[in-house]
Amino acid sequence: MNYKSTRDSSLNVTSAVAIAQGISADGGLFIPESIPQITMDELKALADMSYRERANVVFGKFLTDFTAEEIAYCTSGAYNTNNFDTENIAELTGAFGDAQILELWHGPTCAFKDMALQILPYLLTTSLKKNGEDKKVVILVATSGDTGKAALEGFKDVPGTEIMVFYPDHGVSSMQKRQMATQEGANVGVCALDGNFDDCQNGVKMIFTDPAVKEKLAANGMMFSSANSINWGRLAPQIVYYVSAYAEMAKRGDIQFGETVNVVVPTGNFGNILAAYYAKNMGVPIGKLICASNINKVLTDFIETGVYDRNRDFYATVSPSMDILISSNLERLLYILTGGDDAQIRDWFGKLAKDGKYEVTDEIKAKLTSDFVGGFCDDAETKKTIADFKAKYGYTLDTHTAVAVKVYLDYIAKTGDKTRTIIASTASPYKFSASVLDAIEGVQEGTDEYAQVARLAEVSGLPVPPSLAALKDKPVRFSEVIAKEAMEAYVLKKLGIEG
Repeated sequence: MNYKSTRDSSLNVTSAVAIAQGISADGGLFIPESIPQITMDELKALADMSYRERANVVFGKFLTDFTAEEIAYCTSGAYNTNNFDTENIAELTGAFGDAQILELWHGPTCAFKDMALQILPYLLTTSLKKNGEDKKVVILVATSGDTGKAALEGFKDVPGTEIMVFYPDHGVSSMQKRQMATQEGANVGVCALDGNFDDCQNGVKMIFTDPAVKEKLAANGMMFSSANSINWGRLAPQIVYYVSAYAEMAKRGDIQFGETVNVVVPTGNFGNILAAYYAKNMGVPIGKLICASNINKVLTDFIETGVYDRNRDFYATVSPSMDILISSNLERLLYILTGGDDAQIRDWFGKLAKDGKYEVTDEIKAKLTSDFVGGFCDDAETKKTIADFKAKYGYTLDTHTAVAVKVYLDYIAKTGDKTRTIIASTASPYKFSASVLDAIEGVQEGTDEYAQVARLAEVSGLPVPPSLAALKDKPVRFSEVIAKEAMEAYVLKKLGIEG
């Protein structure tokens, strides 16, 4: 299984090269040349396996240049109870009507990004070794809140690496900001940007693909890689939990093997739902992929109209990890839907960069809507969903999962579709305590974030994650805020390289 670039189909590299580079030199994203298949007999066999063993099977289909021993080394290092607070790694809740919630936030930073970013350091360092690469790896990360902390935690003090994270100064929750600002590790750096997440993401991509910057790094024995979902090493682990969830539901008798399930995903950068698309096309019986957005509904509009237009107002919401107007992983999906037409991809994404807008053909729109359904809700609806769900089921949703639940309920009301459904839950409610408490009890006047955490523990009955409770006494290490135009200079300065 080799990998191509979405913008140059003639490129042909191993998975180890794709993971080590993170992004192609032409600005495209690496993508497997085909989608491997998983049979029903294999799915049935997965039912009797642990999460780690299921991951070994899925990775074995995508990372064919890795040995079974190398894959097992990576999964055993990542998926264990030292890193996750449950042996199941991802937890399926009991049924809420025809839906079950897949809790993906039992890792060290209480967000679904841990599912990939606990294993990425193992995949990356193994890839470097396989490639005979001895340069220091500089990992640049743009984050809308959760990726940054998960990447920092995964790569802290990993030998031969240095990681720098950029986040929008006013675009993350106070808990997310404190998680990053207090990050430990000798090889980590965190910087806020005077802008939004798209500014962070665009800046990182520009630095990545600037030949002059890469030359400067090479002259100093360094190379870039990425921990964002543009890196295939981020996306492949996300495929695992959809495959695993289906096997687990069948094992528990919630569905029969071969029965179709729908999947609902709250998403901004499109990576999490793209992973479900891969699982479906591998052979997992998944029906509709329901893409849930907040009021920054660029993806909903695209699915409904075939027009991607980022020329719109940007809103800071109570679900900040979804406050995104440029969804990077959509490029991978469109490459697949066009049959690998790299010229078309270059045209569309050239228009996006130049004009902020492109429109797909009727043929591509039809393919898109055969698999995907889009929906959105605003902050008021998000908070009402949190309150209603808590009152009805006694279950506390975070602000992102609440968006998914609301969009799912709207979909049911519109279609009457009673297909069993998996709702991806992407974060612990404790990461957004103020907004969750506001939804359930009203604004908490005069209380700090730690008092809010304590109150949420009383209201929800959920134990406070130790990693979040410990933040109160950690010193702030990073507080710098820069303009988006200063990102390149910041990176070179931090690396000790003259601009």
